[in-house]
Amino acid sequence: MARYQLRLAYDGTDFFGFQRQGNTRTVQSVFESVLRDLGWEEESILFAGRTDTGVHALGQVVVFSLDWRHADELLVRAINAKMPMDAAVRNLTRVEADFHPRYDASSRRYVYHIYQTPERDPMQDHYAWHIWPKLDVDLLNEAAKAMLGKHDFSAFGRPMKPGASTVREIFHSQWQQKGERLEYEIEGNAFLYHMVRRTVYLLVSCAKEKISLQALHDSVNQCTPLRSGLAPAKGLVLTDVTYPLGKQEQIDNSEILDDIA
Repeated sequence: MARYQLRLAYDGTDFFGFQRQGNTRTVQSVFESVLRDLGWEEESILFAGRTDTGVHALGQVVVFSLDWRHADELLVRAINAKMPMDAAVRNLTRVEADFHPRYDASSRRYVYHIYQTPERDPMQDHYAWHIWPKLDVDLLNEAAKAMLGKHDFSAFGRPMKPGASTVREIFHSQWQQKGERLEYEIEGNAFLYHMVRRTVYLLVSCAKEKISLQALHDSVNQCTPLRSGLAPAKGLVLTDVTYPLGKQEQIDNSEILDDIA
């Protein structure tokens, strides 16, 4: 019996999130059904984090045990042969029995996509938030700096368990302009429920001058409530999960296509 870790990519458009939820179509339920066809007997897979309905992933990390008597690359092919068109395994390695993809992770990285055109583009609408007029990227980045560091982010989301800590540490928070598109990359040790989408919504609100930069800083530093709202799920992608050296090497995203946030 071997312990496997793999990286899972999926288009979240037609999934009701990652985690199994009754009879709804989720990434976990679909993937576990495929594993059972291959002789998997565990009750549940382990995974790095829960993505919400409509959120995509290039780097979701999943761990399971399986009595597989063939080469590892054949396991990838066998899984992908049974997976639907909107999900695929892109990388597989073996790990120690005590490795946990969620609790051993040192950081998660998300990217949020916005496209800016006068009219909607149906070719981009599944994977990006349409905004017009254009946003000031310099103002977006000035606002994004407020997120950096260790703070109580209770104004930006809630923990999955009542009473759990709302303190998180953000290592990276930056916008990039790529033609008509904007990409926001945020990396932290962990995220609260809806925290990334809430962050994007408030940064955009700041760039639109609907809230002040000072109000944003007060929300981060003093947990001051701000206007309600979330950026659409369709623009969000879980791109990477990293692990401390010695426990599990950081997964390289360059050779693969590839917490609810």
